[in-house]
Amino acid sequence: MAILGREAHPAFAIAELSLARFRIVRRRGFHHGPRLFAKRKAGGVDSPAILIAVAGAFLLAGFVKGVIGLGLPTVAIGLLGLVMSPAQAAAILIVPSLVTNVWQMFAGGHLLELLRRLWPMLLGTCAGTFIGAVWLPHSGGGQATIWLGAALMVYGALGIFNVRFSVPRRAEVWLGLLIGVATGAVTVATGVFALPGVPYIQALQMERDKMVQALGLSFTVSTVTLAMALSHAGEMNMSLLWPSLVGLAVAAAGMLLGQMVRGLIRPETFRLFFFIGLLALGAHLALRGLL
Repeated sequence: MAILGREAHPAFAIAELSLARFRIVRRRGFHHGPRLFAKRKAGGVDSPAILIAVAGAFLLAGFVKGVIGLGLPTVAIGLLGLVMSPAQAAAILIVPSLVTNVWQMFAGGHLLELLRRLWPMLLGTCAGTFIGAVWLPHSGGGQATIWLGAALMVYGALGIFNVRFSVPRRAEVWLGLLIGVATGAVTVATGVFALPGVPYIQALQMERDKMVQALGLSFTVSTVTLAMALSHAGEMNMSLLWPSLVGLAVAAAGMLLGQMVRGLIRPETFRLFFFIGLLALGAHLALRGLL
């Protein structure tokens, strides 16, 4: 469609340049587009070593999601960030995350009710993704890794100390909009869309099945908006096909394994060690980006 053309909308070019500067996505079509693309392709994100790393990361991430109901994107991005850029990890995550989250979004029978309640947050997420793409400041090469590590540390600390919030119903419209904007910006910066969206949804004090479906709805919107930002900036390409398919298959196997193990251990015990691991992983990534 003509209205989506790059020449017709300078704002999209601005967003692309800003994303490239922030390093969660790289620039395409400005000065070094063809050479940069060739260099990235030669880097081998679909090489056997990377496929093994992807399989291991998504197996663990799927297992975590199977046991406690969330954590697949956070664990996968955190682990893959050790062997590739956050932008590549986020792009590989798109297909496995979208498939599992769409399933989670439709399971439960409360979709329309959740849409009526969560629309401010979902709208804010879309706006925050665009705002983050356009206005996030210029950063050095390791800045995205530092942000990713910081986000994982905050998420891990909130989980370890079991921090809980409560949101009054009358504040859900304006607060949900602000939380959505922040979630979209964090998603663009790090590829992780758990903060601050997950604590906010938990603060709505829904019953368990409805909350799980609400998380699926929020994650689906975040995944789609992140995919649009990555695609426009040139991070989505055919070299990601095999890593994405491997991630999807292994994540599904990990989820099944996690569901089997769920009844053998106390979820609270596993949850504690999970958040301790996230805190340690985040600290490692942040320090690596600083050094």
